Amino acid sequence: MFSFLKSDPTKKLRQQRAALLEKAMHAQRNGDIRTYSRLSTEAEEAYKKIQEIEASEERK
Repeated sequence: MFSFLKSDPTKKLRQQRAALLEKAMHAQRNGDIRTYSRLSTEAEEAYKKIQEIEASEERK
């Protein structure tokens, strides 16, 4: 009944992933490939967490 009041559990992770991807893009443009690689890996881990949460919600 009040499902519209529930917060999205992936919202924070999506924002974090977007911020990491943006920082990675700027690092790549500045030629800092190590930082780009690290940030891209962190963004990929956040994406995997999002997928896990969404998969567990679908099973319910």
